[in-house]
Amino acid sequence: MRQAEVTNERVTVRPASSDDVPLILAFIRELAEYERLAHTVDTTEACLQRTLFGQRPEAEVLIGEVDGEAVGLALFFANYSTFKGRSGIYLEDLFVRPHARGVGVGKALLREVARIAAARGCVRLEWSVLDWNTPAIEFYRSLGAQPLDDWTVYRLTSEGIARLAGA
Repeated sequence: MRQAEVTNERVTVRPASSDDVPLILAFIRELAEYERLAHTVDTTEACLQRTLFGQRPEAEVLIGEVDGEAVGLALFFANYSTFKGRSGIYLEDLFVRPHARGVGVGKALLREVARIAAARGCVRLEWSVLDWNTPAIEFYRSLGAQPLDDWTVYRLTSEGIARLAGA
């Protein structure tokens, strides 16, 4: 566990455990509400238990705490650069509860993901941010992150995947 002193409060970051599944789901729902996407959340504790802590985990989660109170999470997974021939990390979600923003939890979580990426020899750390989310954009820029203006994200949802697969 890594610890950092931030404005007289103790901020800690720890790996999530299977006992954290209800908390992780609560964070996901709060993030979806913030992003105006609550209507799209249909995961369950059982699904998260299986996909995050089952036989073949599909992603990893870090929990950020202030004075022992869980207030944020970072959820990430490996991606791969064919041009570099090496792995990277994709940060799917970074969320800090509103009352704990501004004390360094987000930075501590992102710093820990960066440490993990560095330790694994990753060539990149990437994420997406909604265009309207100015506070997040400013936060990421303050850390030195740059937008990839030449790229557009495309997505197929379950229905589109099934249709393309010929199901």
